[in-house]
Amino acid sequence: MTALLPALTAKVRHAAHRTPCACAPEAVLADRDDATVVRHGDTVAKAHAPGTDPTELAARLKVAAALNGTLLPPLGETAIPLHGRLVTLWEAGTPVDRDDPDAAPWEAVATLLARLHATPTAELPHPLPDMRGPTKAARAMTRMRAAGPHPAAVPVERAWATLPGWARAEAPAPLPGLLCHGDLHLGQLVRTSEGRWLLIDVDDLGIGDPAWDLARPAAWYACGLLPADEWTRFLTAYRAARGPAVPADGTDPWPALDIPARALTAQTAALAVAKSLRERRTLDEIEQAVVDACDRMSALPPELAPTSTK
Repeated sequence: MTALLPALTAKVRHAAHRTPCACAPEAVLADRDDATVVRHGDTVAKAHAPGTDPTELAARLKVAAALNGTLLPPLGETAIPLHGRLVTLWEAGTPVDRDDPDAAPWEAVATLLARLHATPTAELPHPLPDMRGPTKAARAMTRMRAAGPHPAAVPVERAWATLPGWARAEAPAPLPGLLCHGDLHLGQLVRTSEGRWLLIDVDDLGIGDPAWDLARPAAWYACGLLPADEWTRFLTAYRAARGPAVPADGTDPWPALDIPARALTAQTAALAVAKSLRERRTLDEIEQAVVDACDRMSALPPELAPTSTK
């Protein structure tokens, strides 16, 4: 990581200008084990996670380039090797303002999701692998177990055990495979210089159950962490845009969302427990609320997964 960051900084500076400039210093937007992101001027360079499959990433980049208007297109469809990592370049955008939750663009993200999910997979420019949502959830459980014992891990494990194999990345999803983002949250949305909201981050893009992309806001709503009016705005906009993940006729969406929402709740709780152990602190209020939701989940069986949402 020490060698990667300055090399990535030089790469994004060169990509932005190719000549010396008087821009502000580079901004490190993220520096995690799974991604390092640096911005210079109007260009962003992202070093993807170690071990990223180059063929799968190339397929995802091709799809992002083709779906300009829904996904932010890359600045080039070829990843660049750098210090053992694959690097991609992107136009910089304005993220959602975390300090102004009332301005969260729920309608925009719901409409983009519906458009993504409705994209005919046969018309994609390249076949895609499975979306990685369940894999990320399973990885979170592994991280929690590796962090060491914690009382809160018990209800998380119980909630995880109630899930079917497909939600734990142990079997294919039972629903018809549609194009999915795979890791949807408001941080995966940017406004371009033209004023358009677009989805970003193609690392988990793939074929799977589109309900997974609605699962995080659904889980936060079920945990009491997302106000009912914001959840209603999101769900109403998704239905208005004819999103296929839930019934369009206004009937109860929860049979379609229940299992993915439970999986995302367990994933969030597992990461919270692992983080609290790493930082040697107690769970904060939000983290405890998610763990408490796992405790409630483990006492109630999940909804049966539907065979179709049409």
